[in-house]
Amino acid sequence: MQKLVIVESPAKAHTIKGYLGSGYKVVASKGHVRDLPKSTLGIDVDNNFEAHYINIRGKGELIRELKKEAKAADKIFLATDPDREGEAISWHLATALGVDPTEANRITFNEITKAAVKDAIKRPRRIDMDLVNSQQARRILDRIVGYKLSPFLWKTVRNGLSAGRVQSVATRIIVDRENEIRAFVPKEYWTVDADLITEKGKKLTARFYGKAGDGKKTELTCESEAMEVVNGSKNEQFKVREVKRGKKFKNPSPPFITSTLQQEASRKLNFQSQRTMKVAQELYEGINLGSEFGGVQGLITYMRTDSLRVADEARAAAKEYINERYGDKYYPENPRVYKTKSGAQDAHESIRPSRVSVEPQAIRSKLTPDQYKLYKLIWDRFVSSQMASAELSTVQIDIGCAEYVYRSSGYTVKFPGFMALYEESADVEVEKSPRLPQISEDELLETDKITPEQHFTEPPARYTEATLIKFLEERGIGRPSTYTPIITIITTRGYVKRSGKSLIPTPLGEVITKLMCEQFPDIVNYAFTASMEDNLDRIEDGDSTMSDVLSSFYDGFKRELEAAEASVSKDDIDVPVEETDIVCEKCGAKMIVKDGRYGKFAACPNYPECKNTKPLTKSGKPAPSVVPDADGEVKKCEKCGSDLVIRTGRYGSFYACSKYPECKFTKQIAKPLGVKCPKCGADIVAKYGRNRTQFFSCEKYPECDFSSWDTPTDEKCPKCGKMLLKKKGRDTLVCIDSDCGYKSVDDGRDK
Repeated sequence: MQKLVIVESPAKAHTIKGYLGSGYKVVASKGHVRDLPKSTLGIDVDNNFEAHYINIRGKGELIRELKKEAKAADKIFLATDPDREGEAISWHLATALGVDPTEANRITFNEITKAAVKDAIKRPRRIDMDLVNSQQARRILDRIVGYKLSPFLWKTVRNGLSAGRVQSVATRIIVDRENEIRAFVPKEYWTVDADLITEKGKKLTARFYGKAGDGKKTELTCESEAMEVVNGSKNEQFKVREVKRGKKFKNPSPPFITSTLQQEASRKLNFQSQRTMKVAQELYEGINLGSEFGGVQGLITYMRTDSLRVADEARAAAKEYINERYGDKYYPENPRVYKTKSGAQDAHESIRPSRVSVEPQAIRSKLTPDQYKLYKLIWDRFVSSQMASAELSTVQIDIGCAEYVYRSSGYTVKFPGFMALYEESADVEVEKSPRLPQISEDELLETDKITPEQHFTEPPARYTEATLIKFLEERGIGRPSTYTPIITIITTRGYVKRSGKSLIPTPLGEVITKLMCEQFPDIVNYAFTASMEDNLDRIEDGDSTMSDVLSSFYDGFKRELEAAEASVSKDDIDVPVEETDIVCEKCGAKMIVKDGRYGKFAACPNYPECKNTKPLTKSGKPAPSVVPDADGEVKKCEKCGSDLVIRTGRYGSFYACSKYPECKFTKQIAKPLGVKCPKCGADIVAKYGRNRTQFFSCEKYPECDFSSWDTPTDEKCPKCGKMLLKKKGRDTLVCIDSDCGYKSVDDGRDK
């Protein structure tokens, strides 16, 4: 008889199987196996909010297989992720498989290492129903808001819209910032800089600070004030009045939690949060490092956490590494212990490398570029967080000129400490302090030039993913596992769009936010949403019940919904059109963006008098009206010789004859996938077969015969290193080599 271990993903199952040996069978549930039905609310609000769960469509065969394995096993371990969602998945598994949830069959581990997994197997516990109920309460809250509000938006704004509890708040945050930017009135101010030369010929720049004797900074608000300073300083002697030297210590940043990892990966690596969490999941679940490093290893601790706690053994390992690599002086007198903010969940540690001894550079060849970048970021941040403070030598020079004081400040690094390894980035680039020359009091300085410069105050910056996550965390809106889905949902729904790194509300997002603020003020209230998170935490801690939290919320929400349905109609809502820079060649009007069956397109605003339309690319730019070939000449129709144009249909863009409908010639466009052919190294392109089913082939086909119905990826098989293919309609990744047999799957938690 075998012991059965059920985890969430096949990748994790593969890693853990290598640790436990032949007495255990490790299988994957591939995420949730039960959920609320999609077609109905699935919640009996009049019967204590009882949830009606059903088996997820498409999981029937998997559930039958899991039942068969569970029946054959003499002991079952539910080893899903160590958070609310993971606890709920274990509870649903126990229910679906007929496992007694009161038995000690739940195990968790903060890192997927051999020691951690074997230790967890020795200490199983019961399923924590407080954790499960906390997750259920969140799921039911979100279902009620989504299923009750969405029909209201269909009736008042337009069909196909949807609303979410926390997503509506996030959209409001971005809309509020846009309104701040619009309302901002810039204020003029001036600076006066003096470029000076010391007695030893060194250059020094000092900025006007104020009048001598005032002891305070003077703001220059207009040109006349600035020129008064310039004229009063010309032909006058600059003389050093005071040199203040000091010592300053700079402490390292703490190890990562989910929010700070997403912020820093955005700033340093230009990763979107979804990309960050996908790669972090891969590092957590295990990478094949080869026999030199013990085979398949989980490289980091669990990546959904808001705790700064560090295990004693990890701290000791960091100390040993720092002392050996940098020397004793780079380790502080006392080990660093970081205080977790109040309200954070301390169930598991901060995000850190599972083994400090596994240096990023040593395993670089075993990782994808993204995996290496993120692992190095996590490794550097953790090791530096345990290092000694940096010591800076600061200097401030006050220089007198007539009745004015000019000031120059800077610092030098006396001892780098943790800065020898890592420094945290900032959301706004900070002007670096210059390295100042050696200078002494009463030294006379030669004037090179005095420069006045006009400035204007800047409006607040638009949110980026990094700054939005920081705001959500500071306000207590959402939790580590929800930051990425929040941003993904508001962008995919079209309420927010990206412009570079910035998040900008769309006209639709602004209209819906205005409607929500007027009719559902609680739903989009920052403090109210944060208090709901606190209530969910109280359920988890056993200080409140799911029924109390849901009842308290639903009573107020029901009143707001009934009042809104009675007072708002479609005639009250005006959704502004999104204008483009494209000029209609038929009537001269600026075209507007419309939504069609196959995505967005540009349309003439004078419809139906003018019915001109144009396809748009994903970036919102017009697709070319004619098709140039490699030499820049317009491509011609193979039937009649007329110009070819690009049109958009159900299966994407395609070439069509400009004389349509007289000539109905069309030809599909083979889109580069951005992945190289495993046989010849050329680009792989996406095509459509006779039954309009998409497939992929080498662009050199038929010279190179590579083709696949499954989507080629640039990910490598952890077993054999060959290409992984993504199965159609699923998140399953399979090795291109059928003899290898590797199969993996994302758990969908960050989607």
